[in-house]
Amino acid sequence: MLCGTTNTRLRVLHLEDSPADQALARLALRRAGWEARVDAVDTLEAFQARLQEGGHDVILADYHLPGFTALDAWTLVSRSPAPPPFILVSGAIGETAAVEAIRGGMADYVLKDELARLPHVIERALEVQRARQAQAQAARELAASRQSLAELTEHLQTSIEQERAAIAREIHDDIGGALTAVLFDLSWIGRHSEQAGVREHAQAATAMLQHALGASQRIMMNLRPPMLDQGLVAAIQWLADNFAQRTGMAVHLQACRPHIALDDALQLVAYRTAQEALTNISKYAQARTVRIDLTDTEGVLTLEVSDDGRGFDPAAPGRPGSFGLQGLRERARTVGGWLDVSSRPGQGSSVILSVPLDPNPENPHDPCSAV
Repeated sequence: MLCGTTNTRLRVLHLEDSPADQALARLALRRAGWEARVDAVDTLEAFQARLQEGGHDVILADYHLPGFTALDAWTLVSRSPAPPPFILVSGAIGETAAVEAIRGGMADYVLKDELARLPHVIERALEVQRARQAQAQAARELAASRQSLAELTEHLQTSIEQERAAIAREIHDDIGGALTAVLFDLSWIGRHSEQAGVREHAQAATAMLQHALGASQRIMMNLRPPMLDQGLVAAIQWLADNFAQRTGMAVHLQACRPHIALDDALQLVAYRTAQEALTNISKYAQARTVRIDLTDTEGVLTLEVSDDGRGFDPAAPGRPGSFGLQGLRERARTVGGWLDVSSRPGQGSSVILSVPLDPNPENPHDPCSAV
């Protein structure tokens, strides 16, 4: 809406007990080219009734009225989730009081002896309101987008884990079973053959099969380790032991108890967090020692994986491992938790998963002990 145009329509709720001042406000709007429909009221009851009807673009209000003030009217208006701009039009209010009223949420104020400014003030208030509405709409759309992204992430993670479990079962039942059967047959051939060449080939093939069996078992364990059925502590202990064997780093695991009762989804999120953190350490940290702390004290499951490696700047764009950590953050959100990453160049790094737990009186807290 622009002042000076000829077809600008406006519906105004005017709280004013002076007919002369009502007429002056209408005249100021008409001179500015506004086609204004003004609903004039002079009591708080009438104001409230008109307010409930809705449909007003702007509210104009005198400050002092018989038995009440504009502050009482603003109290009614402010209860609405999306109130129209509320503008004071008064000659009996000082500038200090007017500024305080604006700080309280009113849009603006105009002195009665400066009514020529009224159209401009209304235009500015409407522009501010439209900007706020657009910002609120953008915030709602962003929140909806984030919610959709979180739901999609949860769906994808669930699908991935289900597929991993299915592949692990196939490796165990089909490939592992077939390789084991072939291994037995080769062993039989090697034991019963009278030809030295055949026995040598059988032994070489047996060694290759044993290597293939070991590789299939490692793949199966990484896809879905059976130790998760024994609990999170046992699974992370296996993960730590395997990591130490592969990398030569010293890994220290400390848990508050040998077994922490968790649902499957939370247990899997914690395990994958530890797994990804260890993978990043092996790739980038150049560390000598890794520490894993696992606690469920004070109603929060906390998993911390820290190292004494070269560290990094968490704010640096495109740093190694950042995509995997972002995936872990999304995983944490799916179980109502959050992920914190702290590090400084040359001072190691720490990845902390925190997830609030439901109270469980049957699981008393024991003192932490090294595992």
